[in-house]
Amino acid sequence: MLTNAQPVRTATFTPLGQGTPCGPAHGGQTPRAAVAYSEGRPPETRDTRSADGASRRVDVAPYRVVTRRGAEWRGMGVEFVQAMSHDRVDYSFRSSRHLLAAYEQGVRREGESYVEGTPRSTLRDVAKKLTFAPAGHEYREWHDPRIPTSVTYFYFDPVELETIAEFGLADVQLVPRLFFEDATIWSTVAKLKRAIEVPDPESRLYIEALGVVLVHELIRLNRGAGRVEAAVRGGLAGWQQRIVTGYIDEHLSEPIALATLAQLVRLSTYYFCRAFKQSFGVPPHRYHTNRRIEEAKVLLASRKHSVTEVGLTLGFSETSSFTAVFRKTTGQTPSSYCRGLA
Repeated sequence: MLTNAQPVRTATFTPLGQGTPCGPAHGGQTPRAAVAYSEGRPPETRDTRSADGASRRVDVAPYRVVTRRGAEWRGMGVEFVQAMSHDRVDYSFRSSRHLLAAYEQGVRREGESYVEGTPRSTLRDVAKKLTFAPAGHEYREWHDPRIPTSVTYFYFDPVELETIAEFGLADVQLVPRLFFEDATIWSTVAKLKRAIEVPDPESRLYIEALGVVLVHELIRLNRGAGRVEAAVRGGLAGWQQRIVTGYIDEHLSEPIALATLAQLVRLSTYYFCRAFKQSFGVPPHRYHTNRRIEEAKVLLASRKHSVTEVGLTLGFSETSSFTAVFRKTTGQTPSSYCRGLA
């Protein structure tokens, strides 16, 4: 499988469960980096504040009137916060991490929102709005809701992200923004939300790639540039295609970092993903999966290996995950495929 992280220190990602009312960041603790959490099960007894005392996620008070679900992977995290009543809710955050808030719904009778460096706002209808608080900037708001607020928070660790890929965050002056609209960012946010909420064996790979895109869209927004065009308008050059496909074929059963493939052809991760899809019609992780399934067909057709053995040979830790991916790709289970060869 393909990941967007380096081959080491890669995080695991677990599908989200159903959320229930939870404690605030400073009281109800959450698991540390790279695992999905749902407040439907007892949180781990670990502090959610970083070494400098800053909260790692938004504080909500009173905590009992909201549900929270979320997940973190290397350098990034996401959290769904849903108000469950018409009681007043206060939100606050200041951290060494960047914060992007995407409001799916919310209409308030009264309230005020503030991000350090921007004018305060008493906007009533916040649905489909975005708010961005750069690292170190205070974010604070309160809602007396007419329609309970549903917001998705995205957290970005600028130091960790630079170790994953050369985003150039240090060279960009990220400015605070309160209740803005951006169709491109909203589209990426919506895709990320759907991918995280729907369990799928390949979800983590897709989520990490979308996370990379979201970071680049924020950089594009702050540079005031138009949508970034692909570095290679015609896709990957011939020599780049040969190197990448050869490497994937040699490592079919292994996790392959997107950054590794990008480095092989001297492109950034972002541009590589776009150029690869332009050349092959599918994203890198999908191409890798398709090649694994094609090899699985060859092994199954030889009738020398069981379904379990084929799955293990191609890097699937469980027969069930191999069967799920095989069925999603071919429309039939491995066993059905074998019977059809008779």
